[in-house]
Amino acid sequence: MKIAELSNPVKSDWFADQGLRLDASPYVAGSMKTKKLLEQLPRTEPLASLTAGHNGGIFNGPMFRRVYLTDPEHSVPFLGTKDMMAADLTGLPRLRKSDAESSALSYLQLKPGMTLISCSGFNAGRRAYVRPDMGDCWSSQDTLKVEPDPEKIKSGYLYAFLLSKFGESLVRGAVYGSAVKHIEPHHIAGLPVPRLGTKLEGQIHDLVEECARLRAEFQSSSVSATKDLFTSVGLPELIDVGWHQQERDLGFEVPSVGATSLRALNFAPRARQLLEKLGSAPSAKLGEVCSGGQLSRGTRFNRVESNPQHGVQLINQRQSFWLRPEGRWIGTANTPSEVFAQDETILIAARGTLGENEVYCRPILVTGSWLKYAYSEDFLRVCSGDPEISGAYLFAFFRSEAAFRALRSLSTGGKQQDIHEHLRAEIPVPLAPLADRKRIAATVRHAYKCRDEADALEDQALALLTTAIEEAAG
Repeated sequence: MKIAELSNPVKSDWFADQGLRLDASPYVAGSMKTKKLLEQLPRTEPLASLTAGHNGGIFNGPMFRRVYLTDPEHSVPFLGTKDMMAADLTGLPRLRKSDAESSALSYLQLKPGMTLISCSGFNAGRRAYVRPDMGDCWSSQDTLKVEPDPEKIKSGYLYAFLLSKFGESLVRGAVYGSAVKHIEPHHIAGLPVPRLGTKLEGQIHDLVEECARLRAEFQSSSVSATKDLFTSVGLPELIDVGWHQQERDLGFEVPSVGATSLRALNFAPRARQLLEKLGSAPSAKLGEVCSGGQLSRGTRFNRVESNPQHGVQLINQRQSFWLRPEGRWIGTANTPSEVFAQDETILIAARGTLGENEVYCRPILVTGSWLKYAYSEDFLRVCSGDPEISGAYLFAFFRSEAAFRALRSLSTGGKQQDIHEHLRAEIPVPLAPLADRKRIAATVRHAYKCRDEADALEDQALALLTTAIEEAAG
């Protein structure tokens, strides 16, 4: 919170406008300032008047007992408040289908064009757009769904407003609570939505819709590249390893162990069988692939807070999997060059716990617009030293469930896990024929090009909306 915000006066008539709230949130978040700005526009409409559907089109859901399954035939993808920000929806927890499709929960199925708002917890107030590939997902009760009435407003325009700096301050100003933040539908029902004319609203909507299409293309192309890789190396059975359908690792024996590790997890039968299967195809050990490149954790350094004009965003593990990261800004003067990544470096979340929904051992690919960020030391950096094995190809492997399970089996540590320094170098990387490798890498690069284009279109939509509102307000 800035000192200037604390010293801003609060007028007495603002209390009535805010439902006699005496907490600072709606005043320091800029909510009142935004409302006064929007009052100068020729026309605004309350959010609730522009929605339709269940409970008036703004709703979350009931608390319910969640039964998670792993078989896709009997389950549906389940989106929580963290997951709604994710770029890649592979690996979502899955809710029992019979529960999801029941009359009590069926309305929690997402519809493309909805705006999602996290309404509980530390991240309350974050917004996301339901893309075309999210229509088979259900969402939790901790997520507000805003379903626009297509006869009254275009979905992409409404989302752009809620995502903008104006929507940000209005939504944040509606947050209640101290230890546990919360938003209820009636808290945002009266938010003023500016109307900017059919032509401009349609233009902004089209940009958001194309952005959503490209992000769905990013998802489908990433999945396609991984499937192509395992098919090309003759291991199609590893496209879906069925980890939880296999016999659990209980009561097994190991003939001999060395000084490298004495931890049972590192010798678990399921993981050993998986690694043997990966090695049965033409392959190379990860340490060999990265010889001349990099296979190590990032460097530690002192962080000095900075403003955006003189700093760089530092991305940590959790936020690296979001569509748009929100890392802290640090000064560049004392920031070592090692915190940046070369093009097509794979960063694997290398510190965490073994929870099924944790990011530990999940990878991202650094390329395109993400090369401008700095990355924390908690990532394992995988950079190929072989020009015939590109980072894009390696990423198609590491984003797979097979690689995820293999990496987790190499964990070391107590509460916070790490990936064993020596064992990780022994991971067999399946190598498709060179022509196939190039094709798979091209698919991954196409996916990330789509992602960058989507971000640019979203920025363009926000810029159009912001300029129009500021000009109309004088």
